Amino acid sequence: MWILFAILSAVFAALTSILAKVGIENVNSNLATAVRTCVVLVMAWAMVFLTNTQSGLSTISRKSWIFLILSGLATGASWLCYFRAIQIGQVSKVAPIDKLSVVITPILAFLFLHETFSVKTLIGCALIGAGTLFMVL
Repeated sequence: MWILFAILSAVFAALTSILAKVGIENVNSNLATAVRTCVVLVMAWAMVFLTNTQSGLSTISRKSWIFLILSGLATGASWLCYFRAIQIGQVSKVAPIDKLSVVITPILAFLFLHETFSVKTLIGCALIGAGTLFMVL
């Protein structure tokens, strides 16, 4: 089932790029990001209440709060940079560069989470990196 959700995530991410590029025409990219974030906020809380999981809020540990907040700040910074990039650049070039997070993530996971970094992962990262360069040059 996770593969279905992963594929849907990729499709929605692609749609996000196209819809955002059209939506930010003549709109400040920071303002556009704020509007998008409000929509995501409402949608996320709707899912919490729809699935009746709001009671879990009181069980979140201090450590989890800190890291969820930091993750939210990183997401916000990413979205602000992404919206500015697609506003001034071609979305067909910005999106692949943005997806280099697929290459950066295993490196950071190796450094900070001590996850394994296999030869297969190294080759995959190199191929994705090369493919990204091929798409944007």
